[in-house]
Amino acid sequence: MTYRTEATTVAGFIQQLAVGYVRNGYYFYVTGHIPAHKDPAAVDAKLVGRYGAGLSKWARGRRKGAGVSNIQYLRHGRFFVLLATHGEGTFFAEEGDAVRDVRRVPIKYGGYAVGYSGGHVQVRIERERYLGLKAHLCQLATRLMAEEMARVIRAELRFEPYAPVRSQCLAVLRAVNRARVIAGLPEVPRTCLRCRRRVIRPFEPPSREDDEDFGS
Repeated sequence: MTYRTEATTVAGFIQQLAVGYVRNGYYFYVTGHIPAHKDPAAVDAKLVGRYGAGLSKWARGRRKGAGVSNIQYLRHGRFFVLLATHGEGTFFAEEGDAVRDVRRVPIKYGGYAVGYSGGHVQVRIERERYLGLKAHLCQLATRLMAEEMARVIRAELRFEPYAPVRSQCLAVLRAVNRARVIAGLPEVPRTCLRCRRRVIRPFEPPSREDDEDFGS
């Protein structure tokens, strides 16, 4: 089976990163951006070959049993991440001080932050993006009718609703409604927020609703 490296959407990239890799013990990582003059596919092949990413399930099992780390590689656009499990290997020797631990330093991309805490993967809106969106929506809170405000909130908070993301979005909505109540305006209904996360095929061509690139 061909080892697929390129996620076609931000949401697919985050899902594969969080659910496919970090949840399965790939805690150590380095990130990078491919320069405009380089071919991303060529960089993919080079890094996959250098670190032995894309091995079969059985080969990964043998490496784990021998105390050797396993590697995964994932890219969206020109942003990539190399991930490793515990163990010995060239990854740690070659990347050195650039290696981060997702349990201490979340991976940030596309407005998301992917971390690991309390035995679980944590996907949330990156803090600066969250605070910026909250401030922006609170500024609009008393200027728009409830239906229009609901449309704006739905458009701005298009992040996949992982549990921490849902909590953040609800906090934004509460802040907006506090301002509206003080101003004597009707509250924006909770139905403006999406509560169910889609299951995305990260390496397949995106559908219209999947194509949600928030930027890096």
